[in-house]
Amino acid sequence: MKIVFDFAGVVFHWQPNTMLQRVLPEHAADEAGAAYWVQQLFQSWGGDWTAFDRGMIEAPALAAKIAARTGLPEHDVRRVIDAIPHELRPDADTLALMDELRDEGHALYFLSNMPAPYAEHLESAHPLQRWFRAGIFSSRAKLIKPEPAIFALAARHFEARPDELLFIDDVLHNVQAARAAGWQALQYLNALQCRQELRERCVLEGRPPPA
Repeated sequence: MKIVFDFAGVVFHWQPNTMLQRVLPEHAADEAGAAYWVQQLFQSWGGDWTAFDRGMIEAPALAAKIAARTGLPEHDVRRVIDAIPHELRPDADTLALMDELRDEGHALYFLSNMPAPYAEHLESAHPLQRWFRAGIFSSRAKLIKPEPAIFALAARHFEARPDELLFIDDVLHNVQAARAAGWQALQYLNALQCRQELRERCVLEGRPPPA
């Protein structure tokens, strides 16, 4: 089977509330403040940030737009934008799961909403070509999840029928969009839950997880 992984929140750790409390402590002093600024900055990954994910705007222009919209100083916005690539650290449990899947003969791919500078960082910092046979970054495709067109593009790029693809993403509406496109899909909560669901689907053998 061809298994397609999302990146942030699945293959890579992504905890924006924690990040903002560390990067912008003067604004996000506690969980409530962090949650507020996550919504203001990212707009549930809509608005300005969607254009960044889509590869239609570069970081300096994004910072200026967010600063004008929120009132947050532009240099603080840039601190957040610049910090994000270093927040995307590999999840060891997910990497172990990926090793198991490859060992059992499954081909692994990725489909990620990822701005161009972050995609370049991940490619330089991690062995993506060893982990995955191929992948699509939204900023290069000029399409984003959950748009149907990116799933159609991915199926062609991965040389598979939609029903031959199993998509793993932490965001429910992306999972639902993949299913609507004819893919198999499951929502990722953590590596243990994902491994269990893969066993239930008979995608992964029932051996115990590594100690």
